Amino acid sequence: MLSKYGKEYKYDLKLRLMGRQAHESAKIIITELDLPLTVEQFLAESKKGEKIFQDTKLLPGAQRLIEHLHQHKVPIALATSSSEESYHLKVDKHHTELFSLFRYKTFGGSDPNVQLGKPHPDIFLVTAAKFPDKPDPAKCLVFEDAVNGVNAALAAGMQVVLVPDPQMDRSFTKEATLVLNSLEEFKPELFGLPPFDD
Repeated sequence: MLSKYGKEYKYDLKLRLMGRQAHESAKIIITELDLPLTVEQFLAESKKGEKIFQDTKLLPGAQRLIEHLHQHKVPIALATSSSEESYHLKVDKHHTELFSLFRYKTFGGSDPNVQLGKPHPDIFLVTAAKFPDKPDPAKCLVFEDAVNGVNAALAAGMQVVLVPDPQMDRSFTKEATLVLNSLEEFKPELFGLPPFDD
């Protein structure tokens, strides 16, 4: 989309945007790349390319972890900066059954209770409030792939496991409670959760 304006979407910009709400990301891109578009125009143009989301793949180890936590009755929720519409594009074709295991879902891009996107804590606090026992944030564990998500989880008073993109400069990962190369490396017992059975 940006190439027609003679612009390039570089990794450092992507890193700054990951986890943010769509409107906020659009504003940053328009400003940073000096695009001749309004936020609404940018979002409308970018929506045309969303069909690629239909073949979104799970991170290695994600299915095993989600199913393990569900089988052991560990309460789990999904807190995504995506809108509900984008979520369905990513999940409905291949992952509906797995994602049905999340009892609660918060879509930061379309939930009116999420006032500010990541790196603000809103999305995680809104999600935790959906659990009937209203857990203490310190007892919540967040899994993230973005620095903005790490900062949001920490601002919410939660622990966070970061599985960063391999291109990410490791200096950006220092604040996470734990940094893994893959969810396949995760050991639930480190956080007081039931260990994997195998």
